[in-house]
Amino acid sequence: MPAQASPGVPPSATQLPSNVHFTIYGIQTTSDRDRMFELDKFEVHPIVDVASPCFIDVGEHVPHPGLHVSQYAAMIAADTGIPDYRNPPAGASEAQKTDAATAAQRMLNIAALGGDNGIRAVTSASTTIYPAVATDCSGPGIPPAMCTDDASNKRRLELCQKAWADDPNLWEGTDRVLVAPLAGTTYGLVDGLNPINLAPVGGAQFFIDEAVGSMDAYAIYYQTDDKEDPGNLLLYGTPTKPTRGVSHVHLTSTVNPLLTADMAIFVDLGEDDVHF
Repeated sequence: MPAQASPGVPPSATQLPSNVHFTIYGIQTTSDRDRMFELDKFEVHPIVDVASPCFIDVGEHVPHPGLHVSQYAAMIAADTGIPDYRNPPAGASEAQKTDAATAAQRMLNIAALGGDNGIRAVTSASTTIYPAVATDCSGPGIPPAMCTDDASNKRRLELCQKAWADDPNLWEGTDRVLVAPLAGTTYGLVDGLNPINLAPVGGAQFFIDEAVGSMDAYAIYYQTDDKEDPGNLLLYGTPTKPTRGVSHVHLTSTVNPLLTADMAIFVDLGEDDVHF
């Protein structure tokens, strides 16, 4: 499943541009035409994006709120006086040694989670763009990641939180809790393995108000944010009804047979005619 590139970064061969979104359509077939109904939109992102200017630490429990996470190990090294956790100075406390080792492991986890074999999240869709990154620590805009002083961290935190508050659909992930992003909504994860512990992950869910039980087919397209047409067909499938109240759709790519998805639709969640 292709994920989207970081804003302002050209997509790789396995990525889509950052300014796209995916749309789920239901399709009704009549004698003269097919009618498409938009059911929901979503995006697909790496669970962590080190290139994002707002990949930051947030909350009272973190040592440096607003710090760009790419600088976390360096800051903990400065806090503890342990630049290399494998060779701590003689006077280092056990707590300092633990903090230094934990910070180093966190950076390894981040590299794995955001890599080519990392976890991808199915998220809310947004067209919002973060404010520009400043050219230095004192300039206007979001301070660059390398700016780790208290003033830069505070300004970065304020600007990122304002962007999140202005658009609740703007998504930003975190390595701390994979399904609880810093902003936006995580609908689920793309099928795969957690590279840290090799546990299987996957599955996303959408709640849709419209009745979709009468659809003859379903499709997922991806399209540029500012375009009105459906865009590019990614997956298509027709439903079967293996049991009452459930439709099953096996969707396949029209260009890549290895790209598939399975969708279960519970069409009668708003009704209950079973009495005990």
